[in-house]
Amino acid sequence: MIHPIHPRHLKISEIFFSIQGEGTRAGEPCVFVRLHGCGLRCSYCDTPYALDHRTGGEWMSFEAIRAEIDRHPTRFVEFTGGEPLEQPEVELLIRELLDEGYTVAVETGGHVDISQCDTRAIRIMDLKTPSSGMLKRNRLENIEHLTRRDEVKFVCGSHEDYEWSRDMIRAHRLSERTAAVLISPVFGSIEPVELVQRILEDGLQVRFQLQMHKFIWEPDRRGV
Repeated sequence: MIHPIHPRHLKISEIFFSIQGEGTRAGEPCVFVRLHGCGLRCSYCDTPYALDHRTGGEWMSFEAIRAEIDRHPTRFVEFTGGEPLEQPEVELLIRELLDEGYTVAVETGGHVDISQCDTRAIRIMDLKTPSSGMLKRNRLENIEHLTRRDEVKFVCGSHEDYEWSRDMIRAHRLSERTAAVLISPVFGSIEPVELVQRILEDGLQVRFQLQMHKFIWEPDRRGV
């Protein structure tokens, strides 16, 4: 999705400064650039306000986005959504930030081709588990494009989700292919201890995680 008049624009839901709540950089200060719009409708989505391409969001120029990023004392930026890679123009802004020495992460639902996204970025790909309702939308071809800089995330709301994730991790050797394989519970749907016990029993080389920001602030709070 590119602005019909000015190509160096993106449709933005929000930009905010907080700590990274997930992944290998959890706890680090980060500027989040949340792009607006997503073609998926995951059952466990925690940002429903950023999904509808037709309503909401604001077109912002690269310059306005950069001005907001530069207001904050960090060189770590994450593009999230919605689905950032549904707006191909984002790849140019990612490249410009990387050229200037920023650390850039991109969180993607995995249904869009990641091969066009600069490999210097940390691509965090969320493979959709059965309870998401979006299992058939997984673009499994993306797995071949993952590098040792990238991370793969599985959000589990049930034991079936965990077993599917475990089998995918083993079949595609994801722990060897990427920097980290992340497993987290759907907030409020499955007890964290249940997932931890299964991970230990199966000897998976993964990183269990909780969404840190949902314990620091109210779980539904925006802008954190």
